[in-house]
Amino acid sequence: MLEALSDKLSGVFQKLGSHGTINEKDLDEAMREVRIALLEADVNFKVVRSFIASVRERALGAEVLKSLTGPQQVIGIVNDELVKILGGSPSTLQLASKPPTVIMLVGLKGSGKTTTAAKLGLHLRKSGAKPMLVAADPYRMAAGEQLKSLGKQLGMPVFAGEDGQKLPDLCTASLKEAQRQGATVVIVDTAGRSTIDGAMMTEITQMRDALNPNEVILVLDAMTGQEAVNVAQEFHNQLNVTGIVASKMDGDARGGAVLSIRAVTGLPVKFIGTGEKADALEPFFPDRFASRILGMGDLVSLIEKAKDSISDQDVKAIEKKMKSKSLDLEDFMQQFQRIKKMGPMNQIVDMLPGMGQIKRQMKVDSFDEGFWNKAEAVVYSMTPQERKHPEIINGSRRRRIATGSGTTPQEVNQLLNQWKEAKKIMQGFANNRSGFMNLFGGR
Repeated sequence: MLEALSDKLSGVFQKLGSHGTINEKDLDEAMREVRIALLEADVNFKVVRSFIASVRERALGAEVLKSLTGPQQVIGIVNDELVKILGGSPSTLQLASKPPTVIMLVGLKGSGKTTTAAKLGLHLRKSGAKPMLVAADPYRMAAGEQLKSLGKQLGMPVFAGEDGQKLPDLCTASLKEAQRQGATVVIVDTAGRSTIDGAMMTEITQMRDALNPNEVILVLDAMTGQEAVNVAQEFHNQLNVTGIVASKMDGDARGGAVLSIRAVTGLPVKFIGTGEKADALEPFFPDRFASRILGMGDLVSLIEKAKDSISDQDVKAIEKKMKSKSLDLEDFMQQFQRIKKMGPMNQIVDMLPGMGQIKRQMKVDSFDEGFWNKAEAVVYSMTPQERKHPEIINGSRRRRIATGSGTTPQEVNQLLNQWKEAKKIMQGFANNRSGFMNLFGGR
């Protein structure tokens, strides 16, 4: 997610930071590169133009030039302006004063409405709500069956109405069923079309009138880039959309859609979809998202995930090992297994600050699933003694490990060298106790 944009911006600011103090020429060169990076990320050109102008004006007006902390101040200004573009503060769901709260999901075919309905239901249930899903897509083959299957997996009721029932009538019936079941939230999965047309909008408008929803949420495929912004504008003009869910963000290395939507349409992004699993839906926080874009990680979100997977005892034990420099590959595998429960590894890694620099130190192109799967295979092909004392691994041991893991001796050697670099980084982190403990919630 956002990897391409983040890497480019990190490179720009690393170069700027190497100057010490900066002058107007340095600032203009950095802004030119930032502009190119944003345009390549598919950010709307008007948004880019306004953003660059605001950053430059603030940097010149704040006497950043020739300051000893000039580069850091520029990064701070860029961060502030990104947060502003993204909406400033998070936009939460509007709940009904008297249950049930009704949330209507709309969007084009293939945008991910059905899976988003289930994800949103799970998210709200974790917050204490009692959700009911409504299958209101009679056109896509097996759409209702898909929602019923997801509801069954999550232990969530699904209302599908009767065969041939008119959609406004189905919507009215779903509200009665929600009251009967005592549901506090009703999430309606509507039909999508390949393109926006009059018939589609007439039908959805009739459904909206029958439901009188508290939220009309547009589900947008983030991978469609600037086209997502055009779609958002069209839906908003017709339906008065109240917010956006940007789906498939895990497949979007650019991020242009999310950066453009709020600035162009005024609509807040409320959630982002980060994967296929039911729990892969995150509330959208502009400040955290801006931090990820700038390669500064997202420790707050990481802490929230870690609290569910890593105990206080685990944190203290690994910190002790780091400080005593006794951390070994056995410990690495134990922690790896725990962290895997938190979500896809590349997304978890992206939440760590300074990962661009760490990648360069470890000479790793990408911490994707392939990298971690290979590392896991190599470590599990070692003996317990080799995991505890990797320095004993000689040529013959390396060949045996390579054969057992389906890799080459060179790849085994590369992994061992990367492990040495990672160990140095982690030990340095542990020596700054506050930094290490803050990573896991200051426990």
